[in-house]
Amino acid sequence: MIINFRGTLKELLRPQFRGLGSIAYELTRRASVKDIIEALGVPHTEVGRLIVAGREISFAAPGAGDETLEVYPLSPPVDVTTPTVLRPIPLPGITFAVDMNVGKLATLLRMAGFDTLYRNEIADPDLVAVAVREKRILLSKDTDLLKRKEVVFGYLVREIQPEKQLTEIVHLFGIREQFKPLSRCLRCNALLQPVEKRQILNRLEPLTQTYYHAFHRCPCCDRIYWPGTHRAKMLLLLTRCGA
Repeated sequence: MIINFRGTLKELLRPQFRGLGSIAYELTRRASVKDIIEALGVPHTEVGRLIVAGREISFAAPGAGDETLEVYPLSPPVDVTTPTVLRPIPLPGITFAVDMNVGKLATLLRMAGFDTLYRNEIADPDLVAVAVREKRILLSKDTDLLKRKEVVFGYLVREIQPEKQLTEIVHLFGIREQFKPLSRCLRCNALLQPVEKRQILNRLEPLTQTYYHAFHRCPCCDRIYWPGTHRAKMLLLLTRCGA
C-alpha cells in the first residue's frame, strides 16, 4: 500500500518516515485506514480527507495492498457543525475541552467567550469521556491522547505560546465572529451575570466603589468582575489573536 501524506501532516510522521515523498506500507494483517495512519505517527484528529482512486473513504475502511492512499490535513476553516465522510455526526456548536499541557489556552478561550472545560488534575480517560459526552473539541499536545478511538473531534496544538495557540485555534475553526469577549468566568467557565452595585458594595475597595458602576458576578464561584484597567489589556490581547 502506498501512502502520501500531504501538507502539515508530514511533520507528524514518525522520524523514519519524514522527508519521504511516498511511504510503502506493508500490510501484515487486516487493519483499518485509521490504524495504519496512526501507526505511522499521525493522530486521526488531524486528518481532513482520505482519498483512494478519486473517492473519499472513512477511517473504518480497510487498507489494501494495491491502493494508493492520499491523506490530507484539516483545511481551515473547519466546520464541525457540518457532516463529513470522516465525521458524519457533527457537533451542535463550538465548545472545547483542554488538557493540562495547554492549560493557559483554556483561560484565553474563556476570555474570548467560549465554553471551555479544563480541570487540572483530570485523568486522560475521564477527560476523553467528558469531551465525548458533552460533544466538545479536545485540544491537546499529546498525540497518544488524540489517537484514542473515542475522540472524534480534536486537534493537536502546534504553537508553544498561549496567545499564538489561541490564534491557531481561531484560524483553524474560523471562529473569529463567534467571540463574546469577557462573558465567562475565567476561573470556572460559567457565564457571568449582571449584579447591582449595591448588592456587592461591601466587597469592593474604596476606589472601585467610587469609579466603577457596572459589575458582573460568577454564579458558581461568586467572583466579581468589573471593567477596570485590566479589561482594555485583555481586549487588546484578543484583538491580537484575531478577535
